[in-house]
Amino acid sequence: MTFLVVAKHFCYIEEIDDASKDYFDETNTQYPCVAGKGYYGRGLLQLSWNYNYGPAGKSIGFDGLNNPEIVATDAAVSFKAALWYWMNKGHSIIVSGQGFGETIRAINGALECDGGNTNTVNAHVEYYQEYCNQLGVAPGDNLYC
Repeated sequence: MTFLVVAKHFCYIEEIDDASKDYFDETNTQYPCVAGKGYYGRGLLQLSWNYNYGPAGKSIGFDGLNNPEIVATDAAVSFKAALWYWMNKGHSIIVSGQGFGETIRAINGALECDGGNTNTVNAHVEYYQEYCNQLGVAPGDNLYC
């Protein structure tokens, strides 16, 4: 029962706010955008941007630039992409003790932090505190970015 309560907020496999946004970094020549493809948030940790889809795909074995949709349609790829992102962008923050706020920054950066979207940051922190409470662990310091 606890798992269902914890998992209730992880229900979207594609970004719901701004899914029409392109998330193209046309200056990234190593992982160039493919015409007609969208690199908006998909999967468990909402992988976004061509500069994330490209290396994630290369690392875990899918064509992230030509087939970003697979992150939302293939459960194994979705989990692998989330783990890839976490290990490459989030894990070191937790290990170094920087706090949950810096995890938010690693995932959503200026879109949410430093006044980008205070309501969303507050919601993340509330969910995090709820999960910590359910698991019987302290949330730690530095909860906000």
